[in-house]
Amino acid sequence: MNNPTQRRLAAIVSADVVGYSRLMGVDEVGTLAALRAHRAELIDPKIAEHGGRIVKTMGDGLLLEFPSVVDATTCSIEVQEGMAARNAEMPDAKRIVFRIGVNLGDIIIDGEDIHGDGVNVAARLESLAKPGGLCVSAGVHEQVRDRLDQPFADLGELDVKNIARPIRVWQWSPGDQCATADISMAFKRPALSDRPSIAVLPFENMSSDPEHQYFADGIAEDIITALSKISRMRVIARNSTFAYKGQAIDLRRVASELGVRYILEGSVRSGGNRLRITAQLIDAVDGSHVWAERYDRTVDDIFDIQDDITKEIVTALRVNLTDGEEANVLARGTNDIEAWQLCVRAAELLIRFNTTDYLEARQLAQRATECDPDYAYAWAVLGLTYWWDGRLGFTGEAAAKFERANSYAKRARALDDTVSWVIGLSVHVAGDQGDADKAVAIGQRGFELNPGSADVRGFFGISLTRAGRFSDAVDHYRAAISLNPFCPNWYRFGLARNLSILGKFDEALILLDEIHSLEASHTNSWVFTAYVLGQIGRMDDAEAAVREVKKLAPNLLLRHAPNSLSTNDEAAKGRFVVGLRKVGFPE
Repeated sequence: MNNPTQRRLAAIVSADVVGYSRLMGVDEVGTLAALRAHRAELIDPKIAEHGGRIVKTMGDGLLLEFPSVVDATTCSIEVQEGMAARNAEMPDAKRIVFRIGVNLGDIIIDGEDIHGDGVNVAARLESLAKPGGLCVSAGVHEQVRDRLDQPFADLGELDVKNIARPIRVWQWSPGDQCATADISMAFKRPALSDRPSIAVLPFENMSSDPEHQYFADGIAEDIITALSKISRMRVIARNSTFAYKGQAIDLRRVASELGVRYILEGSVRSGGNRLRITAQLIDAVDGSHVWAERYDRTVDDIFDIQDDITKEIVTALRVNLTDGEEANVLARGTNDIEAWQLCVRAAELLIRFNTTDYLEARQLAQRATECDPDYAYAWAVLGLTYWWDGRLGFTGEAAAKFERANSYAKRARALDDTVSWVIGLSVHVAGDQGDADKAVAIGQRGFELNPGSADVRGFFGISLTRAGRFSDAVDHYRAAISLNPFCPNWYRFGLARNLSILGKFDEALILLDEIHSLEASHTNSWVFTAYVLGQIGRMDDAEAAVREVKKLAPNLLLRHAPNSLSTNDEAAKGRFVVGLRKVGFPE
């Protein structure tokens, strides 16, 4: 007879090195030597001390088994605290940082190896942990909460890959003082306010053609844009809500992560010229439906449907609009369905920041302007394809690209200066022409008309930086991040840049580290990292950051560096140059 399957209950620990491939790419021999030293001097002795065993190693990872949940968690915390101490004197680029997941579950014994759902859950928990921290399952937290004097934050029930059921997750991070502590003050989960707060999730494409997803995305995005013009509402930006696209949604978790009470979700089914759009507004506190509707119309009615949904939301949440706000909310840029669809696709391609997608976005935006020459958004998208081309050098002839961008900005602004992308393009162009006052005036007007738009708050921050109003810029970048918790890196960098100029180096460094973890090739963030580290006396780390800059941008010299500040403040430029020269920036 075959031997029966052997099982037992155990505490499982999964650990993994953050950014291991990048570390190996930079210094393969040094990374392996450092990892062996950490294992020999800290990690393996801690495992033995707490009665655990190493099941297997996986290059940059470890799978461990402990008979005690308390011992497994204690060992994990002590390893993370020990690694933080060992990394303190290391350059940022060479630090080895772990994520750890701890689960209590049933395992299948296979010789020295272990398998089963309990192991899989531990691996998923590890992937959710912050660098330097750990995530534990509800079963682990139940066992350790009264036995360990350590703060854990409740992340709620989360859907994770290849696990059929949601997992209740608790998080620990080094240095947390309370259960709600977070790695950065700038990115704390926003608290609910007295204003109605809403997140519009991407509408589901129920049609067989995947190309129709652009259509569904455009509907949700236009509703977000309309609602963000209402000063009495807090509306989460598209970047953050669209992060949930294609996921199995737990509405309460989404509401908690985004700091909102209400969720709008919907679907779009199209066939020929017919549309069926469903929408429902949900109170995430109790899961109740505040409002729901189904629209069976033609494609030509799409803008009326968007207006109807917006008005129903405003009515359901009892938001009173001024006459000016109502006109602004219901204003639309075009009645041409094709122009609208072309711009939805072009905008999606534009934010991918690569040559191929930029050229396609440009073609689509050009076609949109031909369909409706009075569509301001289309001219703004077209202008931004030229402005970013000039900045990033996709196709050469930067001066000619900037001139085209300026021409399209003027045309877009003359048609409708309330559109967020028109505001952004105009701020960029005015700033590049050295007219800081004009940039601020454009940003100020945009903010007054779109107080709930995260992008507009960010664009206003750009204009304020240009004018040397750094504290004001910080306030607007913080507001933008609150409205867009899963924000693009240009928000983070804008905030870090202004904090650096103001001498708030510790917070700036946290933001810069977060940018590196998300986008290691972000050259300007390494320039500012070198400056900030030099200002706080970490010269070895600053010099390592300069070396990163040299690898990423070999032709970037000290005389170019003030451009990274994007300000006309000569005193700030002078301090920046002196600081970079001190850490050996190439001249």
